[in-house]
Amino acid sequence: MSTLVEDYLSLGLELNKYIDGLVDAYYGPRELADKVDSHARVDPRKLVETARELIGAIDSRVALDATEYSHDPVRVAWLHAQVVGLLTTAQKLAGVKVDYLTEVERCYGIRPRRVPRDDIDEALRVLDSLIPGAGALKDRLVAYRESFVVLPEKLKPILMDLTEVFRERTSKLFGLPEGEDLEFEIVTAKPWSGFNYYLGNLKSRVAINADLPILSTSLAHLIAHEAYPGHHSEHTRKEVNLFNKRGQLEESIFLVGTPQCLIAEGLADFGLEVLLGDEEFTIVSELMIKRGINYPDQELKETRSAFETLSKVRGNAAWDLHQDGVPVDVVVENLERDALLSRPRAEKAVEFLTDPTWRAYITCYVEGYQLVKAFVGSTDRVPDSTRVARFRRLITEQVLPKDLVS
Repeated sequence: MSTLVEDYLSLGLELNKYIDGLVDAYYGPRELADKVDSHARVDPRKLVETARELIGAIDSRVALDATEYSHDPVRVAWLHAQVVGLLTTAQKLAGVKVDYLTEVERCYGIRPRRVPRDDIDEALRVLDSLIPGAGALKDRLVAYRESFVVLPEKLKPILMDLTEVFRERTSKLFGLPEGEDLEFEIVTAKPWSGFNYYLGNLKSRVAINADLPILSTSLAHLIAHEAYPGHHSEHTRKEVNLFNKRGQLEESIFLVGTPQCLIAEGLADFGLEVLLGDEEFTIVSELMIKRGINYPDQELKETRSAFETLSKVRGNAAWDLHQDGVPVDVVVENLERDALLSRPRAEKAVEFLTDPTWRAYITCYVEGYQLVKAFVGSTDRVPDSTRVARFRRLITEQVLPKDLVS
């Protein structure tokens, strides 16, 4: 008979047949994946029943597997929350009506919040006073951003520079397993700006989307997010500590629509700040200047808080689309106005929000970042050693969103 953990893996793989990309990564037993692949798609109503039975078994204190950690309460709570997310996905596939806010809460373990109009207006006021040039703020900002486009011939060298520095620092602060490695590729026609394809065996392939011009102002964040100390670091640490050493098969699958995504995206989005601290802008600026790339270190310091607020407007856009039924073209216009995005970037944002796999995923960035930031703490209030220990916990242990709420 299969274990509860193997049933969890199978359920995720079965759902992936309906939603391509639901399985973000898998390096578990090949025979289990082959078994799922060998038959036709299971009726979603049956998958709903399977998920409910699995939750019941987990809650009844049945052993999760045959390891010595089969009754670990952390694992039990974590797996329960994961399967609730998969149940919600299965119910939607089966035609059950689930409103957007409930979908997000069940899948990701936290209820989304709208950014208040007053917060948006204050951020716009701050940026209006700081962004140079004449004319409307949006036009000034679009022109300002485009001045930081990285030329194609300079992209690979600066990627390698940033990766080397971030890897070394991640290893020193948080630890990296021996033999970990990653490679980069440039892709197009994707709804996201960057993506970590975790391959297992401590290896990642990081894809960078070149549909839109790549800006120097986002490169450091992208490397930290996808690689060091973000997704790649988390995957490799958990593969070694949980999968290899403890035999926890559940770590061999990464599933969209579950709380593990919110933790992963939150820590990845906060990765640059916790990795470099007060040295962030100095270190990144020096690397950019060395490669002859324009990088506004001082301006980024002054505008970061305002841009953080505007980045959360994407959550409002998802709410408008999926909860309130606002037409797509209106949401695009709202993003242009409130997030100060150019038309192409606003359309790309909505493309992500309307993708069947990613429609509710924006909460992982918006709420996940805020949750992780509050948990790890700021440099002026929490000792560096404490911040490092808290972040290390996130990339090495199974953690749920509710665990980070004080």
